[in-house]
Amino acid sequence: MGGGMDSFSLQEAVRTITEIGQLPALGVLAGSSVLEYVFPPFPGDTVTLAGGVLARAGGWSFGLVFLVLTAGSMAGASLDYWFGAKALAREKVVGRAKTERSKGAVNRVLDGYKRFGPAFLVLNRFMPGIRGLFFVAAGMAGIPFRKVVFYSTVSAAAWNGLILFAGYAVGDNLALLESLFKTYMGVVWTLMGAGVVAWVVVRLRAASRR
Repeated sequence: MGGGMDSFSLQEAVRTITEIGQLPALGVLAGSSVLEYVFPPFPGDTVTLAGGVLARAGGWSFGLVFLVLTAGSMAGASLDYWFGAKALAREKVVGRAKTERSKGAVNRVLDGYKRFGPAFLVLNRFMPGIRGLFFVAAGMAGIPFRKVVFYSTVSAAAWNGLILFAGYAVGDNLALLESLFKTYMGVVWTLMGAGVVAWVVVRLRAASRR
């Protein structure tokens, strides 16, 4: 998740957030939600899970923690989107292509993402490490910003609700929480790797037929 729990354990996150007090901690939760979109190695989900634990153990408002985390996720996704829309805009990328064939390939990829990208945006929060890239691609492809905000809100609300509920339900059994989320990470990365391999195989077979 984010950068994983190995570099920053859940126990460390809970201890750190508890020590700084609730108001500064809410700022940390919001900031971590933003930072994991622009710096994927940052263990933002570890901090999110710590917020869920403290919503129960520390008596924090579950709804307030949820809103802070969701707002931070939306802000991070928006930054990625605008980077893709401005710094890597379609016309800039196509303009740098040296041949008409490569320009056509770029346009086909971006047109395909504009069509199917919303599905990736809805699922982005459940895909660790690469979630920010989906919004950069959305900006490059020219998906309307209002749609991006909607999809990112749906995804962030679903993921944050799930992860906060897990932290709230399991409570102080931090070892179990870490084990569950490490297992989830392993499963997701395995599935994504299998998907990439399958895509490469299909493309190679299509190329061999041509």
